[in-house]
Formats: sequence, structure tokens, C-alpha cells
Amino acid sequence: MKTLSLLNSVVTVISTRKFKALSTRKFKALGAALAVGVTFGVASLPVQADQAAGDRLSRLLEPLKTYVADFDQQILDGSGQRLQEAHGKMWLSRPGKFRWSVDAPYRQEVVSDGKEVYLHDPDLEQVTVQPLDERVTHTPALLLSGRASELTANYEVERQQQGARETFTLTPKQADTLFESLKLTFDNERLDMLQMADSTGQRTAIDFNNIEFNPTLEASRFVFQIPKGADVIREQSAAGR
Repeated sequence: MKTLSLLNSVVTVISTRKFKALSTRKFKALGAALAVGVTFGVASLPVQADQAAGDRLSRLLEPLKTYVADFDQQILDGSGQRLQEAHGKMWLSRPGKFRWSVDAPYRQEVVSDGKEVYLHDPDLEQVTVQPLDERVTHTPALLLSGRASELTANYEVERQQQGARETFTLTPKQADTLFESLKLTFDNERLDMLQMADSTGQRTAIDFNNIEFNPTLEASRFVFQIPKGADVIREQSAAGR
């Protein structure tokens, strides 16, 4: 099972290899914290797979400075059977800041303040803290909050279009990443769907609704206060291992 460094996160989220003490049952709700894996099932124009696809994705993401949306997330196994659903809200501020709050079926939260990522499970009274290093920034949630210009350097990008809907498939160039493929779908140039597939065949699909594009967000939205009495697990950076 994998979890997003936000959001199992885009929104996503971080893998349980880093968070072994966390509840598997609950952090399936974070999915790949944002992530993806269901095909669109619509006819489309031929796939565009070259620098032009990466440039187009960068042009769509560059204007996105802040982003707020409610989300509905589904996690499916390799046969397409639904394993879990989750609902909540996300806030994003580029570069590097993110808050992913799951309201149901269980409360969890992932917060990136641009330096560290906090994974909070209120029921377990546990907070896991990890530096925002290169390993973490390759998770889907923080990929969205990163710099669009870095995408073509780290991912192969393909593009398909159906009317006003554009779908970009990102395949990591490095092997040690949370996902095998990530799809971002834009409707009229606004992100409204995120999908992810991992090496186990598990797929996560996240639909965004009630979207606010570039709203003003308070800096405090991305500050996490560790609750009094919580068990705190601190992870080292990749460089420190």
C-alpha cells in the first residue's frame, strides 16, 4: 500500500516504506494523495509525445500559483474493484506548499510548508515529519506544487485532446518514484482530474470540484502545529542516510 505525501496526494503523498508505523487501513484513503490510474475511456486525437507536449503542460501549469478544490478520490485494485473512497479538500501554493485534508471516511491531513512535510493521523495521535527533499517532491501532490519548468527534465510527457479536455500522461524517468504513470486532465485549461497507477497495479483517481483558481491564501494555511501529546516520528533526508 502506498500513501501520498499529501495525498497518498497530488494529492497525494509519501510511500509507507517511509511511514511504516502508520495505519494501512486509513492511509489507503490518502491514496497515492492525489493520484490516479483509471483510463478515460473516450476517443481522442493521436498521442503527442515530444517536447511540444511538455511545453504545453508547462504553459497550463505556470499560471497556477494557488489552487483550492474539494476532491473525491477512489482507489481501485488491478482488476478495477473499488477498494476505498475518500473525500476532502486541498489547498496548494506554488512552489512547494500544500495542504491535503481528508474528511471521510477517516480524518487525515498532509501539510507541506515548503521545507518539511507533515503527515497527521488524529485517531492514532501520530505525526510523521519528513524533509522536503528530492525523493518527496516526486510524489504527485508536491509535483503539482513544484515548478512546471522541471517537468520535462524529470518526466516523459504525452498529450491527448478531446475537444476542450486535454490529458497529459507523465512517466518518471527515474525508477525510484511513487507512481509508474500520472495523468493530469484539464478542462478548458483548468485542472479538474488527477489519476495515478503504481507498480502493484493499484490505481487512484481524484476528481476536483468547486475549484478556485489563484485565490488569495493566508500563509498560515500551510503551517502545521503539532498537537500537544502527539507521537512524533521524524524521518531523515535522503542525503542524511
